[in-house]
Amino acid sequence: MEFLEGLANGQFLAILGASIAIIFAGMGSAKGTSIAGQAAAGAVSEDSSKFGKLLVLQLLPGTQGLYGFIVAFLILSKAGLLGASVALTTGQGFQLLASGLAIGITGLVSGIAQGKAAAAGVGIVAKNADDLGKAITLAAIVETYALLGLLISFLAYNGVVVG
Repeated sequence: MEFLEGLANGQFLAILGASIAIIFAGMGSAKGTSIAGQAAAGAVSEDSSKFGKLLVLQLLPGTQGLYGFIVAFLILSKAGLLGASVALTTGQGFQLLASGLAIGITGLVSGIAQGKAAAAGVGIVAKNADDLGKAITLAAIVETYALLGLLISFLAYNGVVVG
């Protein structure tokens, strides 16, 4: 029982929130960029002049991992793990954990979904390189949900008053 009580301290919960933000959002980006990259590799093997345009489509799902990193950094900073020592209550730790969950989960799901949309966009560009803007637009619409997750994470993070 003492072990469980030790786990419920504020700093541990904040670290857990930061870890969830970066791990899940990073997994979504890794999977999404992989899906788009595999599709791009096939198209580039047919026409290597399209590499630069297709690279843009592969990079799009990578933003979710960046959002997770930003939130994780902010959480660790507020928890006093990157500078001045801060004593977090269990409640504050849970609040920081929740702020990491928002981008972690939306980053995971939207990163994979955006990778699939970007892979479909690779097919568009493979047929007509002038339609890159259309392909980017279709994949970028999925980004909206990652941005909403980032926004909620940021608002939840800002709602935690420490010190």
